[in-house]
Amino acid sequence: MKKENLFWGIVLVGLGILLLSYNLFGFRLNSIPSLWPLLIMLMGAYFEWGYFRQKKNPGLLVPGGIFLVTGLVFVFETLTHWNYAEYTWPLYLLAVAFGLFQLYLSSNRPRPLLIPILLLCSVTLLAYLTMIYGALSSIVNFGLIIPIFLILIGLVIMLRK
Repeated sequence: MKKENLFWGIVLVGLGILLLSYNLFGFRLNSIPSLWPLLIMLMGAYFEWGYFRQKKNPGLLVPGGIFLVTGLVFVFETLTHWNYAEYTWPLYLLAVAFGLFQLYLSSNRPRPLLIPILLLCSVTLLAYLTMIYGALSSIVNFGLIIPIFLILIGLVIMLRK
């Protein structure tokens, strides 16, 4: 495949996605508030393309993954007028984990790289569990459920043979 064909193919696919998003979501190309997330995604795609073009320098995947995921979250945020920002903020941590995980998969898989990936994923999971707990605490009385749960676990442990 010629590099020129690949370039023009990417340009046409990108233009088609922009026009489709305009028709489906009313995404206007003439306003800066709608356009800046696409610029972040384009930067990410450029880094990703830089690696996948020659399969050299896997370090390009870290900023590529971060920019792509962050750009996708920003597109969602701008389309929803930032109404869900209080719930999507952990995804920014996940963006860094995604970039590092791409590096892990494309390099010789250095095990120490899994530590920050797992930490970022754990913090993201903990943040979402905290949000779920906060939402459920207005419905469920955890002051009763947690002690009952502990009593049941204690009884199961005592009655096991």
